[in-house]
Amino acid sequence: MINLIQKSDGIQYSVDKYINSRHISNVLFNIMRGGIFNDGYNIEINDFNKHIKYFNIRIWQKFENFLKYLPKSLNYSKLDLLIKDQNNYDLYRLFLEYLPLTFSRRHGDPSRPWNLFSINLKDDNGKKLLYYQGNWRDIFQNWEALSLSFPMYINGMIAKFVNATTADGYNPYHISRDGIKWELPDPNNPWSNIGYWGDHQIIYLLKLMEISYNYFPEKIVSWLEEELFSFSNVPYRIKSYEEITKDPHSTIEFDKELNKNIENLVPIYGADAKLLLNESEDVIKVNFTEKLFVSLLAKLSNFIPEAGIWMNTLRPEWNDANNALVGYGASMVTLYYIYRHLNFIEKLFKSIESSVFIISVEISEFLSKIFNIFKNYSSLLSQGFNDYQRKEITDQLGISGSKYREKIYRGFTGKKVQISKKKILDFIELSKSYIYQSITINRRKDGLYNSYNLINISNNDISIQYLYEMLEGQVALLSSDILPSDEVLDLLDKLKDSTLYRTDQESFLLYPNKELPVFLEKNIIPSEYVRESKILKRLIEIGDDTIISEDINHQYHFNGNFNNINYLKKALDKIKDGEVLDFTKEDYKIVLDIYEKVFNHKSYVGRSGTFYKYEGLGCIYWHMISKLLLAIGENIIWASERRADIDIMQKLIKHYFDVKRGIGAHKSPEKYGSFPFIPYSHTPLKGGVQQPGMTGQVKEDIITRFYELGVFVKEGQISFHPIILKKSEFNEPGLFMSEKYNIPYLGFTLCNILIVYLIDDLNGLELEMENGNTIKIDRYTLDKEYSSMIFKREPKINKVIIHLNSTDLLD
Repeated sequence: MINLIQKSDGIQYSVDKYINSRHISNVLFNIMRGGIFNDGYNIEINDFNKHIKYFNIRIWQKFENFLKYLPKSLNYSKLDLLIKDQNNYDLYRLFLEYLPLTFSRRHGDPSRPWNLFSINLKDDNGKKLLYYQGNWRDIFQNWEALSLSFPMYINGMIAKFVNATTADGYNPYHISRDGIKWELPDPNNPWSNIGYWGDHQIIYLLKLMEISYNYFPEKIVSWLEEELFSFSNVPYRIKSYEEITKDPHSTIEFDKELNKNIENLVPIYGADAKLLLNESEDVIKVNFTEKLFVSLLAKLSNFIPEAGIWMNTLRPEWNDANNALVGYGASMVTLYYIYRHLNFIEKLFKSIESSVFIISVEISEFLSKIFNIFKNYSSLLSQGFNDYQRKEITDQLGISGSKYREKIYRGFTGKKVQISKKKILDFIELSKSYIYQSITINRRKDGLYNSYNLINISNNDISIQYLYEMLEGQVALLSSDILPSDEVLDLLDKLKDSTLYRTDQESFLLYPNKELPVFLEKNIIPSEYVRESKILKRLIEIGDDTIISEDINHQYHFNGNFNNINYLKKALDKIKDGEVLDFTKEDYKIVLDIYEKVFNHKSYVGRSGTFYKYEGLGCIYWHMISKLLLAIGENIIWASERRADIDIMQKLIKHYFDVKRGIGAHKSPEKYGSFPFIPYSHTPLKGGVQQPGMTGQVKEDIITRFYELGVFVKEGQISFHPIILKKSEFNEPGLFMSEKYNIPYLGFTLCNILIVYLIDDLNGLELEMENGNTIKIDRYTLDKEYSSMIFKREPKINKVIIHLNSTDLLD
């Protein structure tokens, strides 16, 4: 186990043993969720051969001799070059998807009945097995942290991600060594459900792409023109826009016939049969430009101005405690992330020399339709949208998405067309204008920002109902890089003063705590409502309790057997059909409106508004706190790069350490509720931390730890700039790793290469090489050659020594 942790830069040598212990725990649990690479960059060709054969039998047969004569073990970079030389995009696509991971399990919470998992280390014959599995939301986020220690695999992670996304812009539920898996409807299983999760194909992909661009800037840019990528063929069919607006809670159908055809084809073809195939049963391949825009356009076709991205694919966003928002909820969280996403892809396209790109005609038409809709309504950006205008543009965007889906469900034509770089950049710029306007509108009176909104849809308009403040929206907004540093500081100040701050734990709630009504306070119809309704008043008079009844205290109640408004509608129809009572459509609507006023079902968000644990009321959800910490860390870096005022920098850093203190590596067991060096899922209002270890929080904590250590990569070069590292973390002079230092030191590993910080008031760094030479550099940035050696974990560099001035560090 220690060996696994060491491989993933899990050992640090700070004088602060609490920080060291917490970091070891974070790395261990990140490995257990996302896996660890079996032998670094050494590839066992026999296992690689199995991978090719499992996924595509045709390709394996075509290259059987080539694969047969490869050495038993080969370095990943060398294998990359050999595969490229074969000039076959399918073979290279399968190479990119090959991730030799082990020690991975599916999900952090074993208490959930659908999360069956195991850590498979050996096959049925007792031989070593390289295997990983995870649900989409978990595995890619943990790979983000893993990639910092194994950056050569980052592009493989991205390829695995985008090749599994669908042509209609979404992703399957489950990713494993065996490929993709989707949920199946099962009427006998109450937990059975189908649908697509919300924001993850935007922010998780974006984070992976940002790492790739920083480490290997040319690679992802070159992909924009290379047809290396595929679409998964999930047998879900999203309904038409018209059907979705009629019932946003029933928007996806399961294609049994397609599912059966895929199952029949997999044994013959390989796991690639789960991908979109052409008439010749070859994988349809597209370039990275198409992959980027399909997911983005799917989101923008569900854009509701000033409300957010419509959540209508039966599954919630990252925080599934808000699962009841699906249907009439709109996500500002996703919109905040899309703004950052657009900034990034704009940078990609600006950095490439090509003036035109080749994409599928269906995707080109989809982009053009959304672009034209945005152009037609752009005059409203300065004045805002009324409810009628909002419905009009939402309809047009939704119909454009619906028509695109109709085409691709019938099958890609295979036709390609040119799209100019100028059109792409103009589209990105205009899309950003719409998103910026919606973000501005969603600033609340208390200075915070809306996270999710509710929409009310009628034939002619869409109105917006704003929900209460939530931490998730503030974190996403801070991550979007839309606010200048002074406004970031203002938002953090207001967040600290808000109802979300929980003083006893020095941290933040997901949502404000509230007292829920007890049973006897529910389902009470005010007497004035009864008097206003011809139907309710008459039913009371004739003593018909089918819909309404009066108790001994003369309070009125709806039938307690009604689970939702559909039960009420059926009862009203039955009364009219049975000629118990005659009424008009207006009378009918009045009763429905009263029912909604009494129960306010549309404002029901899920367990977040009814539970007191598991991301519920009064609950601190530690993963979100670590996301907040990371967002503040990012803003400190951005502020430093933009040379922000020193006073702003100091206040941002104070907020950072205030949030870090709340997370709790230094909390007492009494206050934390357990040993503080183990991460936990959440802390309810009454009690200590709950659900140890397997929380997504560990990913953010690993990344922010590298921020604190001042390790940054840009344009393929590693720099060391510890702007939020404290002097108190440095060890006193003494023996360290067989070498004695007469000055304070701190050590850690980066890609398994030892890094030593020395406070000696000197400048620059030194590379101690394997051959005994020492290379001195008078700055804090390594060039691409030396950085690449570290990325590749090459033993040519034994140690990197960083000379620091005491004034560079925090007191």
